[in-house]
Amino acid sequence: MTTILEHPDGQVEVSDLPGGKRRVTICCEKYSIPEIERSIETAYSVELIQKILDIKGLRYLNDEIRREQDPYYTKICIEKEIFGYLSQKDCENKRILDFGCGAGASGTILARMFPKASIVGVDLDPKLVSLAKLRAEYYGLSHLKFYCSPSGKELPEGLGTFDGVVLSAVFEHLLPDERNVVLRQIWSLLNPGGILFVNQTPYRWFPFEGHTTHLPLINYLPRRIAHYAACRFSNRIGKNETWENLLRRGIRGSTPHEILKILKKTDGKYTPKRLKPIRLGFRDRIDIWYAGYAVSIAHKYPKMRIVQKVLRIGAKVIYSLTGIVFLPTLAMAIRKTPKMK
Repeated sequence: MTTILEHPDGQVEVSDLPGGKRRVTICCEKYSIPEIERSIETAYSVELIQKILDIKGLRYLNDEIRREQDPYYTKICIEKEIFGYLSQKDCENKRILDFGCGAGASGTILARMFPKASIVGVDLDPKLVSLAKLRAEYYGLSHLKFYCSPSGKELPEGLGTFDGVVLSAVFEHLLPDERNVVLRQIWSLLNPGGILFVNQTPYRWFPFEGHTTHLPLINYLPRRIAHYAACRFSNRIGKNETWENLLRRGIRGSTPHEILKILKKTDGKYTPKRLKPIRLGFRDRIDIWYAGYAVSIAHKYPKMRIVQKVLRIGAKVIYSLTGIVFLPTLAMAIRKTPKMK
């Protein structure tokens, strides 16, 4: 049986498959959709697929499904990032905050990874939070809860404290004034000895801006020139896009220095300590990036694997000479450590 879902940008064919699965095929000529996302299999119900279509649109329907169901998308990044530092047992009976949870893909993955933990997802967009709640209900994940932030500078009240906080592909979407305020609030909710994980956030000073514009060298341009270049030369950006909207979309990324600077000013009793990975054979954050985020990108764009191998070698050389991790994205684990008296 095939169900047709209508959308202003085209159609979606949902075909029943054996074993309770369905094939979701996007029929659209308006957008260029990667081949891996034109037709995918999922166990989602037609009703849930329709809800994702209504909220995310035709262009990002299958992308959103893949975020949660494809093990080589979000899951591999989170797994390598966390398990490079902690074991499964370390995370049992803990409280974990998934800040910027979006439509619930990362929160759902965390909840399945840690069935004995309490997972709390927070996002600013009420539509995405409503979709996240449907995902949790679909899987019957009673230990997964989602809440909506009242504003870009506030967290929901009564969240409690956490043993771990995950910022998965989200910090770059905070506006400059929001970063300083919200990160301080998040740090204050982290228990002593807890760990803040930041991953998949673009590195502000990398030569190629691969997140928002896909343009080279734009990271080094002053704001006004970068704004002009993005609108003029990127086919991913509208000609009249505002600079604030580009910042919201993540054009400027971040740096370890920016994040650590904010945390150091938050609480005089504790200091942020960057951790070195000690598990899975990882020796540094370059190994985590290469085993996680790089694999995720290469799964979607196979030709990138050669470029990634070159980047890894170059990053290893730079790290050995300077101690700086120079890669397209950040992969950091920061422990909340009491200051020595």
